[in-house]
Amino acid sequence: MPLKQIHFGTSGWRGIIGDDFTFAGVRAACAAIADCVRKENPKDPRLIVGYDTRFLSPEFARSAVSVLAARGIHSYLCKEPTPTPAIACEILRRQTEGGINFTASHNPADYNGLKFSTADGAPALPRVTQQLEKLAEKHLRRGIPEDGNADPSRWEEIDPRDTYLETLASKVDVAAIQRAGLKIAFDALYGTSAGYLDRFLRDRGVEVRALHGQRDVLFGGYPPEPSDDRLGELRQLVQESGAALGLATDGDADRFGILDHTGSFISPNHIISLLLDYLLETRPEWPRGVARSVATTHLVDAVARHHNVRVYETPVGFKYIGELIKQNKITIGGEESAGLTIYGHVPEKDGILACLLVAEMVARRGASLGEQLQALFAKVGAYYPVRVNLHLSDEERARVAARIKKVPAKFDGRRVARVDRTDGLKLLFEDDSWVLLRLSGTEPVVRCYCEAHSQQETQALVEAAQKFIAE
Repeated sequence: MPLKQIHFGTSGWRGIIGDDFTFAGVRAACAAIADCVRKENPKDPRLIVGYDTRFLSPEFARSAVSVLAARGIHSYLCKEPTPTPAIACEILRRQTEGGINFTASHNPADYNGLKFSTADGAPALPRVTQQLEKLAEKHLRRGIPEDGNADPSRWEEIDPRDTYLETLASKVDVAAIQRAGLKIAFDALYGTSAGYLDRFLRDRGVEVRALHGQRDVLFGGYPPEPSDDRLGELRQLVQESGAALGLATDGDADRFGILDHTGSFISPNHIISLLLDYLLETRPEWPRGVARSVATTHLVDAVARHHNVRVYETPVGFKYIGELIKQNKITIGGEESAGLTIYGHVPEKDGILACLLVAEMVARRGASLGEQLQALFAKVGAYYPVRVNLHLSDEERARVAARIKKVPAKFDGRRVARVDRTDGLKLLFEDDSWVLLRLSGTEPVVRCYCEAHSQQETQALVEAAQKFIAE
């Protein structure tokens, strides 16, 4: 059987366990990382190694530290499943050369993956991952035996939980949440945020009712994605318990999902926009800027105009937003796929932080999320974004790739006012509505993003986009 090539997409290398994602591939990828790390620091190279709750994630992590040890790399191995943002914090705290995290984030249970973060705690940029792919291919050809005799003194177990939670306490107005007496419902979706988000709140006297905090490698039969259709049990808990909020995170806790007190799902696009407005009001000393990916709502832009702050548009992939966080240019950076971080925090998505900031915002404003969103619409205008994923065969993918290279003069009868090639094909119309078509870097799908000023107009754009792809 030919060896499967290792490819890093928008958020690491992912694949189906035993088919695309194998121990041989993990050993090759870790050997490649070791090569790069030793080049940067040949004297005392060190890495954090973490993992999520997926099938074989702990075993992949132990294989990694063995490969690294055999190549002279000292590893700090997380003793339990650990959130991605906690690993990022630990990289910065210990000043290591980076970190390896075994997770497939929100993907289905038959997937696993490897994320590599550099010494700044940020996802590795393409210039790094492209080098890793080339080195890993060489190691795959040679074969990397798992070295059971590697020196065990070259790794040690760590628990980054307490220091990460202390970091969160310095970013969030916990006293406001306490004073408001909020009740919180929380769904860990069988992922790594269990014992993190709920513990943070409980230790500070906040009433929390939690779901799915145990490990289940099948994630209850569904992908661990905190989307509207996956939060039915949380919705029921919110309604039955009288909670002010329903908070959820994905498998590695870098993404968030939010329910209002009614059980209504508030889209990540709207959460990012609300938090931007809130943070600009409550943290005036922070940088007057915001970053969003090309696929994220233009409600962000409308809020930025209201506050007279700069908008930075990036390609899809949080690593690009992370660069702006590192440069201290923005108050908040976010992606429509439910990722965000803030000034002074790690240059990585943090779903736990996002949930806590939402709780703070509701507590301090004394209004529900639904009420706050309507107030924001009244202030800057209404925006209704939607994303649709269309699955493709290899043949269809090639056809779609060729199609979106061309720019139509009109789209569904609308004149195209501007074209944005930041990532994929984005068509902007005169009324500030838009459509973006881009091929996923991690899944066999084309993503169609549409936004207009009413739900009916947005749905019309979705239908036109699906027709455009099918032609």
